[in-house]
Amino acid sequence: MSSIEQIVDRQIRKWELLRERSENGEIEREFPPPIITVSRKRGSRGSYLARRLAEELEYQLMHKEIIDHIVNSSGMRRRLIESLDEKYRNQIELWLEGIFKGPYSDSSDYFKHLYRAIITLSRLGGVVVVGRGSNFILTIQTGFHMRVVASSAIREQNLMKYERLSQEEARRQIEISDNERRDFIKHNFKRDIDDPEYYDLIFSTNYIDIEDAVVFMRKAINAKFTKQKYLAD
Repeated sequence: MSSIEQIVDRQIRKWELLRERSENGEIEREFPPPIITVSRKRGSRGSYLARRLAEELEYQLMHKEIIDHIVNSSGMRRRLIESLDEKYRNQIELWLEGIFKGPYSDSSDYFKHLYRAIITLSRLGGVVVVGRGSNFILTIQTGFHMRVVASSAIREQNLMKYERLSQEEARRQIEISDNERRDFIKHNFKRDIDDPEYYDLIFSTNYIDIEDAVVFMRKAINAKFTKQKYLAD
């Protein structure tokens, strides 16, 4: 079993155990913790911030490779869905049927499975999802959605420092990544990746240390979900 399979398997077992304990009356049913989505610009250190936030919240980090593994594995998809209460499974299937019945830009199996995975993860909660347009799949009310940005100069410096790239290569990768991510969202979700309407927070790492940012993020997440009692104070 690969490391990604182990991560997914461990998290699914955790959800399954919680559902079984709830159904058996061993624990009181509560709202699940929220899903956190992180969109980021290449070189902004958004991926590192997401990892630190997941560690701080004791959530599972779901980066692109993990999400794609779930989407492409029928066994993992089935187990993920089965971790939900039956009524939620039915709600998700009805919702997806409505989404993909109408005019949709990409009704491929990949995107049907991606939608199903992200919506299921939002119901199970306790995860930080990086990229894949997750915030555009969910509503602004569902979860906490952030975008991490930085100036081109800072992003170049970060790639040169942390990935040992030349300035020319850093600049090239930033341009390619910005175009690819912008086009991915525009083509598949008909949205502008930088539209603030789809984020709770757009955060610049130009002059704020990542560790300070994590503290700030946690306060922002708590502020949004205090009434729903998703997170402890």
